[in-house]
Amino acid sequence: MTTAHTAKAFDHDLEVIQAMIMKMGGLVETAILDASQALDTRDEELAERVRASDRLIDQLEEQINVEAARVIALRSPAASDLRTVLTVMKISANLERVGDYAKNMAKRSTTLSQMSPINGAGGAIRRMAKAVELMLKDALDAYIQRDAELAADVRLRDQDVDQMYNALFREFLTHMMEDPRNITACMHLHFIAKNIERMGDHATSIAEQVIYLVTGALPDDNRPKGDDTSFVHPDGAK
Repeated sequence: MTTAHTAKAFDHDLEVIQAMIMKMGGLVETAILDASQALDTRDEELAERVRASDRLIDQLEEQINVEAARVIALRSPAASDLRTVLTVMKISANLERVGDYAKNMAKRSTTLSQMSPINGAGGAIRRMAKAVELMLKDALDAYIQRDAELAADVRLRDQDVDQMYNALFREFLTHMMEDPRNITACMHLHFIAKNIERMGDHATSIAEQVIYLVTGALPDDNRPKGDDTSFVHPDGAK
């Protein structure tokens, strides 16, 4: 009876945590799309909303960590259940980082709105951001459904995002060489593109955690990476 009660209590606690994860994921997905739209349409008000929403994302990560720690302390979950709780904590950490990158995009888009636009850059950035947002959505769906196959598909799609980044990198270099007045704007755009590429890496990390949760092992093959640029990229997003 006690064991059944404990299992039921753990299931309830996990449902609460998973609800917070999905809420956090929804906020992050919206932040990605809104940040790219703010850049494309030069909407400073929307960019500011993205920056403000990052506080909610951070708060949710903190709540998830507190709740997960409480569950571990009170429920003493068995190995498989403990794996679930630890996976949740890692997913929330990845989501928080993606939120930071979206906030950084919004900051740079506000700066870019004061500069002459680079033809085609906003639309290309927006397409790349949409691809990453779909990766993130599918990674979270894979978690809820415990779908290792969908998670593996997300993992492979990261190479497409890398290739989009490479194409943008070369395009920005071309703009800078053709007209030195484009250098500052193209540097900001390049860092935004790199932020989106890193978002794809975090979505991939979530997918890999799902595979670990379902199978008990992380993928042992080296994931192909399509970023072949030699530029030194900052990883900070705060």
